[in-house]
Amino acid sequence: MNKEHPLLLAYYGDDFTGSTDALEFLTLAGIKTVLFLRHPIQKDLDLFPGIQAIGLAGKSRSMSPLEMEAELYPAFETLKDFNPEQVHYKVCSTFDSAPHVGNIGKAIEIGSEVFNQKTTFISPAAPHLGRYFAFGNLFARMGTTGNGEIHRIDRHPSMSKHPVTPADEADLRLHLAKQTSKTIDLINLNTIENGTTAVLEEIKSKEEKEILFFDGMNQGHLKTIGEVFHHSGKEKTLFTVGSSGVEMALGLAWKDEKIMNTKFEFQHPGEATPLLVISGSCSPVTGNQIEYALANGFEGIALESKVMHHDHQEQSIADVAKQIIDKLKEGRNTILHTSIGTTDLRIAETEDYLKQSGLNEKEIQKQSSKIYGRVLGQIIKEVLKSVKVQRILFAGGDTSSYAASELGIFALEMLAPLAPGAPLCKALSEDEIVNGLELNFKGGQVGASDYFIKVLKGEKVS
Repeated sequence: MNKEHPLLLAYYGDDFTGSTDALEFLTLAGIKTVLFLRHPIQKDLDLFPGIQAIGLAGKSRSMSPLEMEAELYPAFETLKDFNPEQVHYKVCSTFDSAPHVGNIGKAIEIGSEVFNQKTTFISPAAPHLGRYFAFGNLFARMGTTGNGEIHRIDRHPSMSKHPVTPADEADLRLHLAKQTSKTIDLINLNTIENGTTAVLEEIKSKEEKEILFFDGMNQGHLKTIGEVFHHSGKEKTLFTVGSSGVEMALGLAWKDEKIMNTKFEFQHPGEATPLLVISGSCSPVTGNQIEYALANGFEGIALESKVMHHDHQEQSIADVAKQIIDKLKEGRNTILHTSIGTTDLRIAETEDYLKQSGLNEKEIQKQSSKIYGRVLGQIIKEVLKSVKVQRILFAGGDTSSYAASELGIFALEMLAPLAPGAPLCKALSEDEIVNGLELNFKGGQVGASDYFIKVLKGEKVS
């Protein structure tokens, strides 16, 4: 960190769980980082002496291109004002996006304009999460931990059937070409293997290209990518796109220059009973976790799809909140879920409700996450008014973004690592019933079957 660049990095996360993912890997790299849920100003940063990186948790993954313009122009300008060395548009490690929703090409167009940058670098690889990028093709492990099978993304059992952005193309150059007219090229593994100098030379030979992807399969590749990004951002803020592998890559580069604050020591967070789980995910991974938890003493409450109708929302929120309050007061670990896996009948029912309100298929995909997220957030607020909760687990990136917004949280700090990409965080809020809450946000693909049990006990997920 230097006078020209007072912050090493500022990032915008395109959903909430992805934002905490980046928070974790920066913190573990020894970079003091705070994740903001509203646009920060300097006095907000002044609350955290020694701060080296900031994040801004967003919702652009569930937005239309027009909504993204309204969201990202001011967000990027906010980050630019802090003059960081790096600005990262953080996307899901499975590159969830489509022309009509979460359009990464649109984000690149906006970012390249705001930062006056001709070529945007993209690094999708996150080997620590089981995400690999080879010769332009993305591969992903089933789940982010354990020994799940690795699939090409368009053949992935979950991502190929994603309800909003199903993966139908593994070559991300072709995938992104549907989202932008910018020219696209690749720095492939053969060049990455030859190290930083070779990569910088090839970048020069492709300087007319407007988007450059970087292959990556392991930590050594990430270190090379991090050195390239760090070198390129020393004189002028560098705008990049990619998974939390970007944070890991930069951390490896910064480590060599010994510019991190320290290695943070985390205390064991201990058990927090009763645990409240809020799931807006329809991932089969999360579905298995719900079923495992229910078979091991957790109580389940199904949020009915009728909450899609505005007329039913107020009463549904009150009824469900009361059920949760009663169970928590009895000391029961409780899961509120919108579906259990991809075959839950509520998914089709939700679509039918939204069709009846006149929405088309593309609008349905966006509105379901938005409505469920807001309803879930309002339910939590009602619960917190009546019962003290220490720890809440959120499952599902799109819905948790909207749910967290309802709680009035302005920032998050990492408390402890639990699962790769899903740390335990502390909420900062002016609202006393929210301030200090322990929160864990996990994407649909994160964790093994016993994930909820591990979070309850405050144990690391292997």
